[in-house]
Amino acid sequence: MFLYQPTSGYCYNSDSIFLYDFISRFKPRGTLLDVGCGVGIISLLLTRDFGTRTSIIDKQEKMLRYAEHNFAINHLDVTAYLGDFTTLKTEERFDFIVSNPPFYDPSVTQSENTHLNIARYAHHLPVSQFIRRVKTFLKPKGWFIFCYDAKQVDVVMYHLKEYGINPEAVRFVHPKMDRESKLVMIAARNNARSMTKILPPLVVFDEESNYLPEAVQAFEKAGTHSIKGEFACEELRIRN
Repeated sequence: MFLYQPTSGYCYNSDSIFLYDFISRFKPRGTLLDVGCGVGIISLLLTRDFGTRTSIIDKQEKMLRYAEHNFAINHLDVTAYLGDFTTLKTEERFDFIVSNPPFYDPSVTQSENTHLNIARYAHHLPVSQFIRRVKTFLKPKGWFIFCYDAKQVDVVMYHLKEYGINPEAVRFVHPKMDRESKLVMIAARNNARSMTKILPPLVVFDEESNYLPEAVQAFEKAGTHSIKGEFACEELRIRN
């Protein structure tokens, strides 16, 4: 799968590939919404693999243009919304909502690049508002599958429970076996009551900084080929 990324600004990384692989365990079907889609990497791969009826939303017009272009060149249909997810207006309800949202604590030193800042820092999509709005757009037994800063897992779990979206499976990602987790992936289900399963961790690198087999398999399954560059395209059909 080929996709374009901008020469400057936010580009997807291994977090998105690992999240795609994690979501694939739950065999998405029906309607799917990708929140903060960026260039569309996660929903592109899920639409390709599972044939979902996919919608995407991003508050940055530049990124949404890339995402729509990437769907088009891969002959996949998508409905695109430009704007802040917390103010989204649609009658559509979704079987799956997925996201690699901005989650860095705004108290740390922030990038001065506007596109990077919006893509990375949690004040652009506060977790409580984020989960409350997810609740609005999920079908009664819909899935919310996303990743977040592992250090904030307690806050995330609190708000999931607050809004009745039950965390069904949790998996921590560690750069190496002896390093603390930087990322957590969570699969939560609306109105469910199951006890939470803590899955074995995903460890990315061995002691010599080589990718371990599971990480390699995720990259191979994704099969992406990125092209960095600015492109000229016709005015895209973006919904406000």
